[in-house]
Amino acid sequence: MTEKPPRILVVDDDPELRSLLQRFLSEHGFAVRAVDSGRGMDQALQREPADVIVLDLMMPGEDGLAILRRLRVVGDPVPVIMLTARGDPVDRVVGLEMGADDYLAKPFLPRELVARIAALLRRMAPERVIGREESVTVGPFTINHATRVVTREGEVLALSSREFALFAAFARSPGRPLTRAQLIDRALGRDAEVTDRAIDVQVGRLRKAIGDDGADPRYLRTVWGLGYVLVAGDDV
Repeated sequence: MTEKPPRILVVDDDPELRSLLQRFLSEHGFAVRAVDSGRGMDQALQREPADVIVLDLMMPGEDGLAILRRLRVVGDPVPVIMLTARGDPVDRVVGLEMGADDYLAKPFLPRELVARIAALLRRMAPERVIGREESVTVGPFTINHATRVVTREGEVLALSSREFALFAAFARSPGRPLTRAQLIDRALGRDAEVTDRAIDVQVGRLRKAIGDDGADPRYLRTVWGLGYVLVAGDDV
């Protein structure tokens, strides 16, 4: 039986770019749908889920950040790559802060988008587990790599795909401090263009998602001058 191609949903109001990306991504083995608005995205997702959404930031009406916020508020963990014509790093941080998994500034080479999508899909693959176990328990948390679900004392936590990857990286080494560079490498891939500040933002989002106290964290603690550590078990 042939493996089904990854499903990519492009959301962009530029018809030329939509057509280009639909053609180029299809030629590289993806099943591609392209729509021009958040409403079009909702209709497309009702018909069939997507493995990755490529989402334009600057669109009339409901813009990309509003669409992203809406996805994350309802707990939809679908990976999102933001596209934007803006070069301001603040926009990049805001997008990551709101739950985007990657960020690509226009103009870009379509082959770079292909590489970003492929890297994101690799990070989502269930083979990247702690050891070879399907699920692992660390303190009150259980991480299921097959379903990409994290529970806390049986309650399902609403994590984005990037937050899941980051938490899984921590869970590989409970009680062991990890530098920001190690977290980028283990959670996002060493080729990811992510700053230390963006990792700090993601850790802040992850703390909120797992119910940790940002002012006085119990589980994800800051190790000053180094990075962060997931504390569990007797050390909590």
